[in-house]
Amino acid sequence: MLFKCYFLILMFCGLLTDLIKCQTLEVVTDNELLDLCRSENQVVALFTLKDCEKCKKYEETLTQIREELVDSLNAWVVKVEGSNLVHIYNPAKEPALVMFRHGVPLLIPESEAVNDEFLIDMLLNNRDPIVKELNDNSFEHLTQASTGATTGDWFIKFYSSDSIECQRLQARWETVGAKLKNRVNVARINRYIGGSITARRFSISQSPTFILLRRGVMYTYTSSDYTIESFLKFVEEDYKFTVKGQVPQPKSTFDDFVHMCFDVLRENPLAWKLGLTVLSVILLCLAALKKTSKSSEYKSKKKSTKSSSKKIK
Repeated sequence: MLFKCYFLILMFCGLLTDLIKCQTLEVVTDNELLDLCRSENQVVALFTLKDCEKCKKYEETLTQIREELVDSLNAWVVKVEGSNLVHIYNPAKEPALVMFRHGVPLLIPESEAVNDEFLIDMLLNNRDPIVKELNDNSFEHLTQASTGATTGDWFIKFYSSDSIECQRLQARWETVGAKLKNRVNVARINRYIGGSITARRFSISQSPTFILLRRGVMYTYTSSDYTIESFLKFVEEDYKFTVKGQVPQPKSTFDDFVHMCFDVLRENPLAWKLGLTVLSVILLCLAALKKTSKSSEYKSKKKSTKSSSKKIK
């Protein structure tokens, strides 16, 4: 009898432990999170702080749907407290809910993060990265920009790998893509690696730069507000109040080469100053050589004239 009671107590403790685990999120460190993102296809991470009421609301909502995420997506659902990584995904910092799909982050807006129905819908419908990666070879074929964009509207971000701002925008840009899904194509193109010809075609000189291609017309996003809400408002309404631009035609090889040379000189002022200095030195040397040559020729002629005069005498 005593043995049976002991056995029942152990079973109860085990069930209680499992229940507690189901109602709490596993806490991981920054390094553990990075390892998960590299090894797992789906990772949902909640960035929180201790003694944060808003963070608790996020955690309660995520905990409610944790089992469904595990069953439907085979996802890891974890929590990171006081992370040094949060600013990469959300400029507002904690709380931040981020879903990593094959390592690509998607920032969940607050309206979805605190509503279990909206949250599960957002996560299940965006299990794969949505932003399209363009390059010089695929840009015109996919966007058909110069022929009227019959493939639909395109909201494109020109970025560069060395820009910290561009790196921090990735999670928000994925969210923009998720919000505009099936309405507007959201894409990005590296203006240095693989997309330099296209960047020169559109006269892109800084990272990030955003353009909207809509019905054969180009609109440039000029605001410094890089929030998800601002991007969405621009695509849905504010583009109407932006100056319309003509979509530039693809450049010829020669025109692109000339543009590339100007870009190199503009972005590397020391290069053209050094080049100008070297050119000046070369011209001075040539001028000095020419002067020396003329002087030698004059002396030679003078000697020849004197010699002729002596012979005549």
